[in-house]
Amino acid sequence: MRIRSTVAVTVIVAGLALCEGANAELLIDIDQSAQRMTVTVNGYQLYDWPVSTGRRDYNTPNGTFKPFRMEIDHYSEEWDNAPMPYSIFFTRTGNAIHGTNEQRHLGRAVSHGCVRLSVRNAAKLWKLVKQEKMANTSVLLSGAVPDVDPSTVARSQEYEARYGAEQFQRHYNSRPSLPPPFFLFRR
Repeated sequence: MRIRSTVAVTVIVAGLALCEGANAELLIDIDQSAQRMTVTVNGYQLYDWPVSTGRRDYNTPNGTFKPFRMEIDHYSEEWDNAPMPYSIFFTRTGNAIHGTNEQRHLGRAVSHGCVRLSVRNAAKLWKLVKQEKMANTSVLLSGAVPDVDPSTVARSQEYEARYGAEQFQRHYNSRPSLPPPFFLFRR
């Protein structure tokens, strides 16, 4: 009888451990003042990477967000079909975390409002969010970029509140899915 109860306790503990992993809390914490991103799962830091957030007049909004859409091979129609590999969208007006080939600019606020990181790190993050699920992921943006006009932030948030979600949904619901990026097929 004692062996059965030990086995039962072991099975229950193992089951709880599996459930905990399935409901892990993934936090993507972006400090715009430092231009850094830290990634933690259940409070344990996995990554600390340099990023580029919005430059003057192209605010990246502060706040806590839930990602709602992921595209492995996205191109920006707004910015001359600029590649945005491994995009994780977190606002309805189009702000996303994505990879960039402009790695020399990482650590400085130079984007049009997205959060850029190296393609290699973006791929790791995309895979992690896919694994842990968007519902269990939070994107936290804080800090201020030097020389960003606070009225730009207010205008951006007001635009999103009034017009953003409807225009964003209408635009992106009509887009076809794209194939994975070419570099996924390299050997």
